[in-house]
Amino acid sequence: MSKVSIIYETISELYDRLEAEPLEPVWISLTHRERTLARARHLASTTLPLTGVSFAVKDNIDVAYTPTTAACPEYSYIPARSATVVKRLEAAGALPIGKTNMDQFATGLTGSRTPYGACSSVYNDNYISGGSSSGSAVAVARGLVRFALGTDAAGSGQIPAAFNNLIGLKPTRGWLSMAGVVPTCRTLDTVSILARDAYDASLAFHAARGSDPADPYSRVPAPGEGAAPWLGGPFRFGVPMRDQLQFFGNEEFAALYELAIQNMTALGGECIRIDFSAFRDAGALLQSGPWVAERLAAISSFMQINADEMNPIVRGVIEGSQRHSAVNAFEAQYRLMELRRAAELQWRFIDVMLLPTAPTIYTHDEIAAEPVKLSQNLGYYASFASLMDLAAVSVPAGLTPGGLPFGVSIVGQAFTDDALLILADQFHRFQAEVKSPELEIPHVAPGCLHLALAGEHEIKGSRLLRTERTAPGYRLYERNGKPVISRTGNLTGEGIEVEVWAVPENRVLPELSNADTLGTLVLNTGESVRAILAEPTPHDITAFGTWSAYQTSMLLMR
Repeated sequence: MSKVSIIYETISELYDRLEAEPLEPVWISLTHRERTLARARHLASTTLPLTGVSFAVKDNIDVAYTPTTAACPEYSYIPARSATVVKRLEAAGALPIGKTNMDQFATGLTGSRTPYGACSSVYNDNYISGGSSSGSAVAVARGLVRFALGTDAAGSGQIPAAFNNLIGLKPTRGWLSMAGVVPTCRTLDTVSILARDAYDASLAFHAARGSDPADPYSRVPAPGEGAAPWLGGPFRFGVPMRDQLQFFGNEEFAALYELAIQNMTALGGECIRIDFSAFRDAGALLQSGPWVAERLAAISSFMQINADEMNPIVRGVIEGSQRHSAVNAFEAQYRLMELRRAAELQWRFIDVMLLPTAPTIYTHDEIAAEPVKLSQNLGYYASFASLMDLAAVSVPAGLTPGGLPFGVSIVGQAFTDDALLILADQFHRFQAEVKSPELEIPHVAPGCLHLALAGEHEIKGSRLLRTERTAPGYRLYERNGKPVISRTGNLTGEGIEVEVWAVPENRVLPELSNADTLGTLVLNTGESVRAILAEPTPHDITAFGTWSAYQTSMLLMR
């Protein structure tokens, strides 16, 4: 069968399956079948990274000529163009199949606040799917599409992933454009990606990300920003102090979390107990503070006329924001900056955090009885990430004895998304069979370069990789009590001993003096790395072979 036939028939059979059963509660609408099939025929002749891959789109993200409702029928409109992220995925060969259900206006973490019916975890119909990206998670978990787009301001992409045993990427804010997305909290929103494995999440993320002039909050990493020198070697992961852990009585989740800590340690991580209070308090600040007013700012004109048509819980949450004043907003910003400074102290000791994605899971009946408080409980470990400008990946971490899925989130600094996905992939494969290709650890860690140093040049935030010798043609000198390397034209000798470090790109230039140059050095293995090179000085110490040998000789002479 030809490639054209395979892609065409696969997509056609998917539409047949979806049209043969009720769309709700997973889907709100499907994209135009014939238009999608025509595109599938065209794509079959291409070699794009996502050729023929089907995906779902949360219904607050525009897909051209398909209604956007944000789970509120009265709000519905038909956009003439797709959101930037959708256009980029289509340019990479992916095919949007339909719009998925969600908590109305992305307000909630349960998946229950929608007129299209509440989604359930695919593992047990009595339990919620998690929200607000509920339909997107279920569409992937049921095997209907390869990946789905959600959104996340306070955990809405991570929690439904955990409750359906999926990977859930909450990217660094701004790396995925929000142009063409109905905002929830505009300063905090990001498009999220839900997939069955980290490989598919990474494919989608790489295709969709990038700067976008249409989004004033769009941004991309500067050199060295988001550097992850810890990737591929020993790393330190932070977990809350035991008295700061909260599972709201769910001992099964607590036990699975302890197992996840053991598994992460087996992968080469060192567990560090940290003070989680700054992160916890930031999450509480988001849930009860003036940021809820951003939800009103997004739909204020709509609410003035159509408030009675909204979900009553969503309406109550958003209308409640009117009690906050401009003074409250500034005071909350001051408090947030205090919490960020406190969090920075914890990041000095760790590379990533390993947290439960959600502290517990609730039944539909429990949520119906206490919808606001229990939704807030779900965000205990997730609601702070956007406020703290962090990236996170939720990854499956086992099933309870009753068969309910549990997930943990690997949380890192802004723009460490690629490294987090690789670590999540390793964690996922450690405890489960994953059939997709493994994400490779790059030779040079993201945001870093390999720098050869001759000793006493350790740079903050870097990691020692190995000790090597240079190829012939380099000499070692002493200058002002420090070692310097110089390149010569004489290709004889054994070379000199150097340490090769993974160094964040933005931390190299400050190490250079006026007499130094950042150049390329060849190791005796033939590999080229960067090095701080200098002009020869009168004090040639090459004969010692290493800086430490020279220092030892100086001590003996005293």
